[in-house]
Amino acid sequence: MAKRPKHTQAHMSRTVSKRQSTFFRQRTRTQMEYYMGAKLIEVGVDPKIAIYRWSVEDQGANEVWTYSAYWGDSREKLEQAEA
Repeated sequence: MAKRPKHTQAHMSRTVSKRQSTFFRQRTRTQMEYYMGAKLIEVGVDPKIAIYRWSVEDQGANEVWTYSAYWGDSREKLEQAEA
């Protein structure tokens, strides 16, 4: 049986209305950060070794927020690309 490659990144997206209050938007951001950390622990990755990036996609009245975590090979490639 072939060995499956290990994942070295994770992504989480949420759609947020631009009309929501600052409080709601900040709470959503904090929740996403918490859930990403919990997910990494669940799959056996120390959240402290990952690097994180946010991206926002405009969709008219809404935005799609994506929170991404990178570790291992993906972290190294991202850091090289950003250097």
